[in-house]
Amino acid sequence: MTRLLDAQGLEISHEGHRTRLKWHRLRKRFADPLFSAEVMAEGFAAGASMELDLRVRADGGFVVLHDEELDGETTGHGPIAEKSIGDLRDIRMQEGDRPLILSENLAAMLQSAHPAALLQFDIKDDYEAIGAKGIEHLAAHFRDISASVIVSSGSLDLIVAVKEKLPHLLRGIDSTDKLYDLRQTGGWKAVEMELRADLRGPTEPDTIYLHWPLILDAANGGFDMIALCRDEGKRVDAWTFTLKNPEVGFSEEEWRNFRALMALKPDQVTTDEAPATERAWERRMAG
Repeated sequence: MTRLLDAQGLEISHEGHRTRLKWHRLRKRFADPLFSAEVMAEGFAAGASMELDLRVRADGGFVVLHDEELDGETTGHGPIAEKSIGDLRDIRMQEGDRPLILSENLAAMLQSAHPAALLQFDIKDDYEAIGAKGIEHLAAHFRDISASVIVSSGSLDLIVAVKEKLPHLLRGIDSTDKLYDLRQTGGWKAVEMELRADLRGPTEPDTIYLHWPLILDAANGGFDMIALCRDEGKRVDAWTFTLKNPEVGFSEEEWRNFRALMALKPDQVTTDEAPATERAWERRMAG
């Protein structure tokens, strides 16, 4: 098993604060294939924080994909919500002719995870689409899984349902779209009130997922969103900061933004280039 001290792309330390680097869509590097079981296994061995997307199937189970339609990410066609597990068996990912990862596979894969590893199930469908059958499926397959999993969604009703059926799993919510709209109509005070209500709401989240430009815009407007979340006992994941040129490192604009973000001390940053971001940070800090 990889030792944590030997692994790359896991975290950045700054002024006594550790910020984890989360591997977006199971990619350690942008060149990695989308939703790779091999990269997930590497992350489990290293104790990485990783994210995958889940789409509900017609039979109530889930498949690891981002889009509503099979077209694009896979060799299949049509809405995922209309497909059963049997319909997906022979479909392959476009990259690498790999089989799809089904929710039935994930529980077994999680058994090999390092204690420090964290896997985010970002559920893209809302509670109306998933329903009681989907929640029962999650409960049946992940009832005995430890806190190595955090379930997230933009649907607060869905996260409440997950809390009731799987209270031992960590929970995350993403209020970004709603907060952007409020920023336009009510200003930062309205954003602060809504964010505080979400933090104290019935989802009882562990982590709040926020778009990093929104975090910086708020800070420039005098509102520290991360500090508010921390005061409420919540973690913040700032998504998704990916270097345009990972071999070169930060451009000057990227460096200004990333340094400002690190000064606010997020608990986690989502990225498609975790090792390159870590290397670029170390080079800049070394002068």
